[in-house]
Amino acid sequence: MTALQRFISASGMTNLADGIAVVAWAWIASLLTRDALLVALVPVALRLPWFLLALPAGLVTDRVDRRRLIVAMDAVRAVAFLGAALALWGALPLEAAPAKGVSAPGLYAALLLAAFVVGGAEVFRDNAAQTMLPALVPKDRLERANGQLWSAELLTNALIGPALGAFLIGLWLPLAFGLNALAYGLAMLMVAGLAGQFRAVRTDRRGWKAELKEGIAFLRGVPLLKTLAWTTGFWNLFGTMTAVALVLHAQENLGLSAQVYGLTLAGGAVGGIAGSLVGDRIAARLGPVRTMQVMLAVSGPSFLAMGLAPGAWTLGLAFAAMEFCSFVWNVVSVSTRQRLIPDALLGRVNSIYRLLAWGMMPLGLVLSGLVVSLGETFMARGAALVLPFWAAGIGSCVVAVLVWGAIRRGFAAISR
Repeated sequence: MTALQRFISASGMTNLADGIAVVAWAWIASLLTRDALLVALVPVALRLPWFLLALPAGLVTDRVDRRRLIVAMDAVRAVAFLGAALALWGALPLEAAPAKGVSAPGLYAALLLAAFVVGGAEVFRDNAAQTMLPALVPKDRLERANGQLWSAELLTNALIGPALGAFLIGLWLPLAFGLNALAYGLAMLMVAGLAGQFRAVRTDRRGWKAELKEGIAFLRGVPLLKTLAWTTGFWNLFGTMTAVALVLHAQENLGLSAQVYGLTLAGGAVGGIAGSLVGDRIAARLGPVRTMQVMLAVSGPSFLAMGLAPGAWTLGLAFAAMEFCSFVWNVVSVSTRQRLIPDALLGRVNSIYRLLAWGMMPLGLVLSGLVVSLGETFMARGAALVLPFWAAGIGSCVVAVLVWGAIRRGFAAISR
């Protein structure tokens, strides 16, 4: 097994755990409360660290052995998931979820804490992983390597993981978290065995403030990177707006069980895997500019179709279209970023980029809950649960119009 294959296998193992948790976090929260805002707070706790810890993660990534950082963060996530499983076990059997408030405050608080710890470790781990990849493959193979990595991640995270998570929830609730601890332990062993140099070569140490300013200055000096960061940020905001609404919409409007809901999420995974595998070929045929513009143009209607879908099959197809666009975009944007940024700056610039791109997720989750809550004041709950899809669809169309020309100008500038 090559170093790249070992790295991809470890990433697949951790993403299997994340995929199980995709269903578990929101579904278990919905067993404790039917309040959309309180349900949304659990994934908010999971994504809030991307806003709080992205910059420190970049500084640390450029200072330490990135392989060891990944191993340490996987260990932290294993402990957090084990703690969540034990807390859930101790709270069984669960009482009926109230319309307002929570049925088990202690368990709800434990879920929030575990989600925050898992999310915090993920910030450091994912930033280190993206900066490690250029050390494993030549730069002219980054699109293909990123596509292979994401296809493996999606296969486990969004195809196998959610279906397995739904099965485990139906079998015994604590299993949905307990199995994750084992998955992270196996991933740690795979990454720990990688041979190579994974520490950035640095000739100076000027203090964290100066080093952070150096990363900010580089990002500001490349208009294309700023455009891609903000565009990805709003795309993630709109995507997370639909995440909480999707759980409640699937349960209450479409009447889907946990198992069918997991299979619907798997439909999105199929689209994402396809996008990861053919993204490099689409970019080679259309060029990076046209590829990114087309993916943006299709994303808005895909969000709208998710809200209009009358059943599981149509919802899965709309979700697949949205994920296809998202991952073709990622193949181009991440490979461009890895190619443009020097290795000594990669951790910091990558973290600043991801602060803009991923830091919008908590805001999207909060907005989702607020939109539904406000919508319920003047319309039926079923209609209110669809509002986040309309907001995401219209918002994506507006962003596509605003950045259409900036993407073309940005690529033209770096080609010069």
